[in-house]
Amino acid sequence: MIEPVYRFNSAIVRRPARSVVHGLRADDRGDPTFEGVAAEHATYVEALEKAGVRVTLLPALEAFPDSVFVEDPALVFTEGAIVLRPGAEARARETVHIAPILAERFETVLSLGSGFADGGDILTTPDRVMIGLSARTDLTGAQALQSALAQLGRSSEVVTTPRGVLHFKTDCSLLDEDCILSTRRLAASGVFGNFRIIAVADGEEAAANALRVNDVVFVGADYPRTIETLQKEGFNVVPLKTTEIGKIDAGLSCMSLRWFDLR
Repeated sequence: MIEPVYRFNSAIVRRPARSVVHGLRADDRGDPTFEGVAAEHATYVEALEKAGVRVTLLPALEAFPDSVFVEDPALVFTEGAIVLRPGAEARARETVHIAPILAERFETVLSLGSGFADGGDILTTPDRVMIGLSARTDLTGAQALQSALAQLGRSSEVVTTPRGVLHFKTDCSLLDEDCILSTRRLAASGVFGNFRIIAVADGEEAAANALRVNDVVFVGADYPRTIETLQKEGFNVVPLKTTEIGKIDAGLSCMSLRWFDLR
């Protein structure tokens, strides 16, 4: 039986470091508090566990303020893992710390030899992996990633992230086999083809970075109209606070590496 791409039983997360208050951001809305980020992270881990996921919690890395966002330096599947090449110089060495962890859990661990690619630009759908070009993922990195994905038996497609948007998944997330939650600006680009699109409410664009895990959809608690829309569509929504992590341009998908372990 082939598991849906949103079916997970394993995840890796990393504790936030106290230095997280100095995390990268494109839009300065003030520093988050460490206590606020830590509380949101702890609630997130608890929600993953309640959704049926075994969570491995890695220690904080004080030298890397953004390392709590463990999805960006790596990509994981049932078939294997890929160590990426983060596009922000301050995050490049995070891969040194995640690679040994992946080697303990996956028989196949690949890496990119050139270019830059962030996990935040990568959306896995049932038929392909979508790689969004952005300020953090360039064409060379995207093509190197396509080669690595092919070695894992995964088809892929390179698409364009809207101008001024940090990551492709800042503006979208997978809700089920044929439905995408998206901002209107990304949906208008036509990249999603035959997928059914549910648009986030106007003014709640950050809600697009939701996360489907097994039978629930995690959505930022600060976006009530989008939550109401999804509930009316029949989704089992779990609101999670993202107020503090949102101050450093992050969302729900960023904080974990998720896969279905067959062992």
